[in-house]
Amino acid sequence: MLPRVQFVLLLLLLLPLAVWAQQPDTARPAALPDSVRQVRLENVDVAPAAVDTKGWLLMDKDIQTELEGAVYNLYNFKYDKAERQFRSLRRRYPNHPMPYFLLGLSTWWKIMPTGIQTTLYDKQFFAYMDTTIAKGEAMYKADNKNYEASFFLAAGYGFDGRLHAERHDWRKATVSAKRALDYLDKSKEANGLSPEFLFGQALFNYYAVWIPDNYPLLKPVLLFFPKGNKQLGLQQLRNVADNGFYVGPEARVFLMRILLNEEDKPEQAMPLARYLATTYPDNGYFQRIYANICFRQGEFRECERVSRDMLEKLNQGLPGYEANSGRYATYFLGYLMQNRYKNYTKAKEYYQRCIVFAELNGETKYGFYVFANLALARLADKAKDAPAAQRYYTVVLDKSDKKSEQYREAKAYLKAAPKK
Repeated sequence: MLPRVQFVLLLLLLLPLAVWAQQPDTARPAALPDSVRQVRLENVDVAPAAVDTKGWLLMDKDIQTELEGAVYNLYNFKYDKAERQFRSLRRRYPNHPMPYFLLGLSTWWKIMPTGIQTTLYDKQFFAYMDTTIAKGEAMYKADNKNYEASFFLAAGYGFDGRLHAERHDWRKATVSAKRALDYLDKSKEANGLSPEFLFGQALFNYYAVWIPDNYPLLKPVLLFFPKGNKQLGLQQLRNVADNGFYVGPEARVFLMRILLNEEDKPEQAMPLARYLATTYPDNGYFQRIYANICFRQGEFRECERVSRDMLEKLNQGLPGYEANSGRYATYFLGYLMQNRYKNYTKAKEYYQRCIVFAELNGETKYGFYVFANLALARLADKAKDAPAAQRYYTVVLDKSDKKSEQYREAKAYLKAAPKK
């Protein structure tokens, strides 16, 4: 068992990321909507004086202009186009951690659409992060005031720990988490230089409060850590989302998911979800989150449009459109066929496809898998098809939480059903 302090270190860095796993051509991205543009850099942190940023690629506007299309391609799942530019950067700056980190980030977004389940890219991802760390450590050893080196070390160790945690390698995850937090503490002195540096601090500020609020048993251990500030964390995250170049899309994703899940404010998450899904229209991950929020908010016409688009791209074999996308899309379309169009034949087809997608993705213990079976059980019962209803209710009984309404419904139906 992990020592308790190490476990909290891991939580502070990795819990927001692990929680997400359970449940972004060369055109210029559109500006964020006014409702999302709220915070400016100068409102949050003051840049440190007398810092020599010469040679820092993070601060190089020419490099940003050069990589603008590559960053867009990365989040629009045009991996090959993005990686060609990242490799070009690596040829010119072979001893800088940035190109290796960007190549690793591209690899990370090949893993993300599957719900972090595929291990196909693990070796490549860890290799890129190991190289990022090695190059960053060489820079830091040469100058321990090189905040850019600290930034990439925090990011490299953070992503390394994140995937090790997903793979349940807690020893490696804990070591990486502690090192990431150490370098995050060093790099925060440069928060005022660029919103890129502010990203890690924003997440720490938010989750350092959110974790003890939701895990009160950990409060005594958190006395060893700096105090967080949820509102400041959200403010900083909005700032990075609005102003960040390299980590701006990641900040928007975090902010969207925090507002949707931790804060339970889907109406506030909606502008961000719409922005991400429309700016990066071939990102299956962004599309399914957007479709989910549309579904929750009752925007059924838009939910249907996005769900059909996801299935079409899945059928075309576009990168990032996996069984997970199909699971979301078919459930939403099944629900709409059943409840909006009263087309029960089509509803059954979509629910059955949802079950297949869920089984392909290994998501059979909760969520859409259970609710698709529940919907099919009710439709079968309505059609007086008792054997089918019993079959679907048996699955619901087996896969549902015993305290849930669907479990009680399935149990009551099967108890009343005639015995064979």
